[in-house]
Amino acid sequence: MHRRPRRNRQSSSIRNMVQETRLHLSNLVYPLFIEDGRNIKVEITSLPGVYRFSIDKLLREIESCVKLGIESFILFPKVKGNLKDSTGSYGWDAKNFYLKAAAKIKTKFPDICLISDVALDPYNSDGHDGFVHKGKIDNDKTLPLLQKMAVAQAHAGFDILGPSDMMDGRIEAIRTSLEQNGYKDTGIMSYTAKYASAYYGPFRDALDSAPVKNKEIPKDKKTYQMNPANSREALIEAELDTNEGADFLMVKPALNYLDIISLLKQNFDLPIAAYHVSGECAMLIAACQNGWLEYEIAMPETLLSIHRAGADVILTYFAKDYAKWLKKNQ
Repeated sequence: MHRRPRRNRQSSSIRNMVQETRLHLSNLVYPLFIEDGRNIKVEITSLPGVYRFSIDKLLREIESCVKLGIESFILFPKVKGNLKDSTGSYGWDAKNFYLKAAAKIKTKFPDICLISDVALDPYNSDGHDGFVHKGKIDNDKTLPLLQKMAVAQAHAGFDILGPSDMMDGRIEAIRTSLEQNGYKDTGIMSYTAKYASAYYGPFRDALDSAPVKNKEIPKDKKTYQMNPANSREALIEAELDTNEGADFLMVKPALNYLDIISLLKQNFDLPIAAYHVSGECAMLIAACQNGWLEYEIAMPETLLSIHRAGADVILTYFAKDYAKWLKKNQ
């Protein structure tokens, strides 16, 4: 045999020399949950090791992450029920604790990248990402609401906005509003191929953002999130988002959609992001807690697989643990 691939696997030094994919901390974004109040640090029951913070505790958490080398964060708000309405108007209210928190974070940590969430579901009394009108999600009536939210977030200091709503035309609408209001440098990380997945449960537990049970409104998000059976449709969404002014194209979830990540990477020049979602992380955590898998081996392998598939950016609840793992294994 003249070709023996095992020759390039026989020692760690050789394996390291020919390694094709390397995952750096700069590729990772750490999702953080925030709620109004003080001295709050509450663990998400369905996502062990992940917490919801008040701003005072959150600043300390970010500081600890920055010391580990994490540079990028995405922030999600848990909003009290009495502040929610059908239009999600608290999303652009000047008193919104989420917007105030962003300003404080960027003041204390000006060099980090802070990413927002643009969607109605944290603020919508119906629990949907779009405006509910006559029992349906009204796409075009949602767009002006998203524009108001986007401008408010840009004003608060978010570096990149993350439209997660999956309304048609929202990237162009948001980009137009940002330009008109002087925020031409604010980036957009579009949730381009966001699937109607079964793996969002712990996230919705963290924010209490699931659709309300009401027979007069859609019971799920299948009329705007993508069908898990479809891949070519992701190319349509990606082309639209690219032409409308997105700076990143995101696939969500990640692990069950590695083929979609690869598809977008092969067909578009924009950076590809992947959201390693709460349910995907929770499954691995549960398997490790039961002794079926070893966390410090399975966790890095999982993240590496997402990067290998083509994700330039990975949003993952394992970012802090990966930073600790890197430090330990360098």
